[in-house]
Amino acid sequence: MDTTWEPTAPGVLRLPSGRLVRGRGLRAGLPAGPAPTFAVYLLGATPPPVDWESRWLPWPDFRLPRDRAAVGPLLREAWDRSATERVEVACHGGRGRTGTALACLAVIDGVPPGEAVAFVRRHYHRHAVETFWQKRYVAGFRPTGTDG
Repeated sequence: MDTTWEPTAPGVLRLPSGRLVRGRGLRAGLPAGPAPTFAVYLLGATPPPVDWESRWLPWPDFRLPRDRAAVGPLLREAWDRSATERVEVACHGGRGRTGTALACLAVIDGVPPGEAVAFVRRHYHRHAVETFWQKRYVAGFRPTGTDG
């Protein structure tokens, strides 16, 4: 049984490898359809409880992650799991922090760091990755964990 996302489901980003990851804004509520099996929540405060496995990465709105050393391993786990699971990445609005994390996932998937923001804007949301600092973070992100 396939446990990944439907490619045409709202918010689903298809990475170049074919892996599917859903980005979303938590304020919009849970979309119809299957729930994630694993989620990464990018919020300044503790996320609400969910019925699936999740990780919280403290990340204030319009800023960068508080623990930058945690980003690479956490997103690598999300990328690994996206091969066989419904992985979701979400923040409050679903654009800035979520777009930044999706762009980093694109880098892990092989997109050059300098092209990852454009990739996510083209395939996820045209306003993804909202701030100069977020764009700069993606440009410096390296899958090995040494990043911007």
